[in-house]
This record gives sequence, C-alpha cells and structure tokens, in this order.
Amino acid sequence: MGTKKELRELNVVDVVKDIANRLQVAYKEENNEICMDIPEEAGSGHIKAINFSHGVGVMDVDITLKKEVRFVLNQSLVQPLQIVFNRKTSLLHEFDGQEKQTEIKHLESAIFSCNSKYGNVLNLKANEPISFFNLEINRKLFEEKIESFLPEMNEDLEGLFRDVNGVNLFFHKGHYSLDIAKCIEEINQSEDTGFTKSVFIEGKCFEILAHHLRQYVDDASPSEKRTILRQSTVVKIEEAAHIIDDTLEETPDIISLSKKVGLNQNTLQNGFQSLFGLSVKEYIQNNRMEKARHLMETTTLNITEITYRIGINSRSYFAKQFKERYAMTPKQYMQKLASNNKGETNTI
Repeated sequence: MGTKKELRELNVVDVVKDIANRLQVAYKEENNEICMDIPEEAGSGHIKAINFSHGVGVMDVDITLKKEVRFVLNQSLVQPLQIVFNRKTSLLHEFDGQEKQTEIKHLESAIFSCNSKYGNVLNLKANEPISFFNLEINRKLFEEKIESFLPEMNEDLEGLFRDVNGVNLFFHKGHYSLDIAKCIEEINQSEDTGFTKSVFIEGKCFEILAHHLRQYVDDASPSEKRTILRQSTVVKIEEAAHIIDDTLEETPDIISLSKKVGLNQNTLQNGFQSLFGLSVKEYIQNNRMEKARHLMETTTLNITEITYRIGINSRSYFAKQFKERYAMTPKQYMQKLASNNKGETNTI
C-alpha cells in the first residue's frame, strides 16, 4: 500500500487542514470553508470542505495522485456518518484492522460508519482521476435536528442515526440517484460567494441527504419495483438514445435495445419518460421526423428516398407522422422550401 494518513480531527475542515499540513502546502480559509491545492510533486487538483450547523459538513475531492494513498479516517471521540458519492475512479473502503475491502465504483454511493476500534479507510489510486463528494454527519450534534423525525424512519436508518457515539459498524452502497447527481452539479457550478454560497450549499446538502435516505429505502425493494432513477441508469439510457440517433435507418426494437445497454424494458421505458418526457417509440418517431425535415432542407433527396433513409417503409405512414408533427405533409413542406428558395434567388 501507499502512504498512510491518519486523520483524527472531528470535522471535514480540520481534515483538509491536516492534509495540507502533512503535505506542507498552504490553504485558503474563509468563514467556515477551506480549500487546498495538491502540490505538483504529489499530483494535481484540489480538496475543498465546508462545515455547517448541527455537525454537518461536506468535502469535495477532485485530484490525481502520483502515489497510491491510504487514508485512515480515525475519529477520536465521535464516529461520524459518512456518505460518499463517487464520480470517477473506483475507491476501496475498508474498516481498519479488518481484511475485507469493498469497491465503491463510478456513480456509486456508500454510507458508512466506523467505531472506536475499527476506523474508516479509503484507498486512493495513483495516476487516475479521483473525484468524490463526501457528506459527513456528526450524529451527536445532529441528534437535536433529527430527533422528532426518527420514529418515522426506516428501522435500519433510525438505528443508524440513534447510534450517536458510533458504536456499531455500518456499510451500505448502491448507485446514487439522478437527483443527487444534479444537486452535486449545482453545488460545483454555483457562482455565489460568502454567506449566500454557504446557505445555498447547506440547503443542497440537506436535499442530498433527503434524496439518499429515500434511496436507501428504495434500494431495499426488488430492482423491478424501484422508482428512483439512478445516475448509472441515466448513463445507459443516454447510450440507448445515442444508438437510436445513429441507427434511424434500422433502429433496433426495444428488446434488442434493452439488451444492448443492459437494462430491462420497463426501466428503459421509464427512464426515457423521465429524461425526455417520451416513450422509446415516441423518441424514435420524434427523431425520425426531425431528421426527415433536416434532409429536406439540406439535400436533394425526394420524399421516397427520405422515407427509407429514416427507417420507414411506408410513404403514407411517413406523411401521416410528418403532418402530425409539422401540420403539413412532406410534399407541402418541400413546396414551401422551394418557394422560399425561389424568392431568395429573385431578391438577389
């Protein structure tokens, strides 16, 4: 293994300070936020952290390291709850002193808690982009905020949050949702500063926590009954959309398309509805009509040639679909284009 870093401080800002001190680099600190750049001899990138009230903090890591590093997050008094959302290279988690390692893959999240005997360890690879978002909750400080809601929680979650001193080991992972991915993106793209920035990020962190707690319950359901769209599923749905875009002449049926991207048919249909507001069939029809219009405007192909070019075998069916979309038949649209072109020529 690579370098071992023991981090004994109680919040994410102190953790970043510890890393900066060990690497002997400066850091910028403003209000309750801290940022440090990785020195060139160690790699590149930055680590940022910010603390909020009730023991909530967030660390954003976007780095590339020249050497593999083994971080031991070994809290001395209170063992916080960690929720990691991995955006790039796989991370390896273990409880220090135990042999088992668990991979947290690209687009996966993990919620875990150590105890005074076994600390949390994250193994960071060398020469690969590392990017993860870590939401930390000091459950002892958070207890006051969440106490009235605990009886309404899933039994496992209630037990997890009531373990304020971090007595029990806990680990759960799954693919994080599209809603969480959007929240993280909004935090990273925020141009706010000072108090406004702090309030905005704090609100987004609680939104992420709410989404993740819902997802934890959803994870317990059979895969075919899950209702929350995961970011990893979105990647596959976008892949399916690209396949459709590139193969309009011979678009695969939904069964073949599902197999190509590794999703069941229901998930694929629900995903298209969530992302595009269209079923797979409607998405294909929509793209075919847009491509047909584009071919009319940019080529000299006739209507029959365009019909086959977009994967439709019936000219009458194409005319019906086109009219439903553009309120005129293909013939009428081409006549309109010809008239407009003639007018432009006369003007010149």
